[in-house]
Amino acid sequence: MPRLSEVIAALDALWPPERAEQWDAVGTVCGDPDAEIRRVLFAVDPVQEIATEAIELDAQLIVTHHPLYLRGTTTVAAGHFKGRVVHTLIKNDVALHVAHTNADSADPGVSDALAGALDLRVVGPLVPDPTDQAGRRGLGRVCELDHPETLAAFADRVAERLPATAQGIRLAGDPDAVVRTVAVSGGSGDSLFDAVRAAGVDAFVTADLRHHPVSEATQRSPLGLVDAAHWATEWPWCELAAAQLDEISDRHGWDLRVHVSRTVTDPWTSTHSSPGAPN
Repeated sequence: MPRLSEVIAALDALWPPERAEQWDAVGTVCGDPDAEIRRVLFAVDPVQEIATEAIELDAQLIVTHHPLYLRGTTTVAAGHFKGRVVHTLIKNDVALHVAHTNADSADPGVSDALAGALDLRVVGPLVPDPTDQAGRRGLGRVCELDHPETLAAFADRVAERLPATAQGIRLAGDPDAVVRTVAVSGGSGDSLFDAVRAAGVDAFVTADLRHHPVSEATQRSPLGLVDAAHWATEWPWCELAAAQLDEISDRHGWDLRVHVSRTVTDPWTSTHSSPGAPN
């Protein structure tokens, strides 16, 4: 069985920590470098439910997309919910490793997984990484559909193929507009509107879209906007990342057991439409 340090080295080769944004907090949060790893659990959020799931699974390592401590801390006391996660993990010999914006811009990365889940053909990055001479890394992806369809039909596709959440899918734009090209970005994407417009795509799939950016975007162009839950747009990466680690395990003869959590950690629990609200 590999040691934690060996598995982390393999993960860092997939998602080099130096490619994370400066404000980000990626890497190993807790864990003994010499501990043997037999099972690995991939998830989006490092919350208590995922820690409990890892223990029940007898996993020695959790890999999450979202950081536990994004803005730093001065305490890991168990009286705070994040400290309780740390205490739970350490008491049960479970390590935690984070790949966030370094996984967003990777090749393949979070947006490749999102495009794959939607059965889209990736053309290239939406915001290319200038250090990548091959032109494959970067934020978001520009994609093509195999055949044109209406914006409403495309939104139905997104709803059917992403994990179900309370939010579901929100749509802005003409439902009858024809969609041939799409930009996708897992997670919060309204900071990318300039790049999306520059790409000339017909629609943009992302999450956490806010009122004013959406209002301005729909006034400036006929761009269709498909807003999914943040968790749902990033969960497909867990399956991609697990498959990548599986391949590494096979290549090295590690015999790891790699799992993907299907626990829905999206924080929204229900929606309640106003009477007479548009469908």
